[in-house]
Amino acid sequence: MTLFGYRVPMMASLLVWCVIWELVGRSGAMFLIPPLSDVIVAAVALVQTATWQSAAITTLNSFLLGMFFAIVVGIAIGVLMGRSTTADSLLGIWVNIFVSAPLSALVPVLMILFGMGETTVVVTVFLFAVWIIVLDTRAGIQGVPPSLVEMGRSYGASPWTLYGKIIFFAALPEILAGIRLGVVRGVKGVVIGQLLVAIIGYGELFELYSRNFDMENFWALTIILFAAAMGLSALIESIEKRVDYYAGVR
Repeated sequence: MTLFGYRVPMMASLLVWCVIWELVGRSGAMFLIPPLSDVIVAAVALVQTATWQSAAITTLNSFLLGMFFAIVVGIAIGVLMGRSTTADSLLGIWVNIFVSAPLSALVPVLMILFGMGETTVVVTVFLFAVWIIVLDTRAGIQGVPPSLVEMGRSYGASPWTLYGKIIFFAALPEILAGIRLGVVRGVKGVVIGQLLVAIIGYGELFELYSRNFDMENFWALTIILFAAAMGLSALIESIEKRVDYYAGVR
């Protein structure tokens, strides 16, 4: 970003918003927004408590389980849709419906089906993440050059070798892009699921802090969650850049 002829780092906008947050908090104009410095101090103290650590383990467990199933199922369905026009026609409309639908409205239904516990949160993470992984995997598979497939067949590659060593790696950049977007949506899913269930993990803490107007810990928890989501996204993006050469001329 260039401002008045000078190159300004992208982080500068974040620092500006941090300063504004601090000034608004210090002014006392909005009691719901404490000073950022107090929030940071609260965050450091919060991560040292057994309550936060227990909630973080519960939330992480639900998130990892949901993402595991979302990645496995999403890649499998995406490959199927990318290689089969029949499967693409049958499943495409449903995938697009779930990508566009407000999935938060389904959480109460999931609570009826799976109860008020961790299973509902895992299924919520799965539903939030799987569809974007399906679409990106499908796009990656459909973008594999036919010449690569023909080359593998001409050298006598078995179907497992063809998919595992040629098609999968050729589509890998798009698959990783889908996983990166799925992780962000999965974080959203785990928070929404736990908020609506409101008896486990981060949802329990958010409910506790908001009910007691403990805004320092409320915003501290929010910042920790945002930082975790951004960190996971950046990690997958770095892996994505490392394997970008698999895309070749595409």
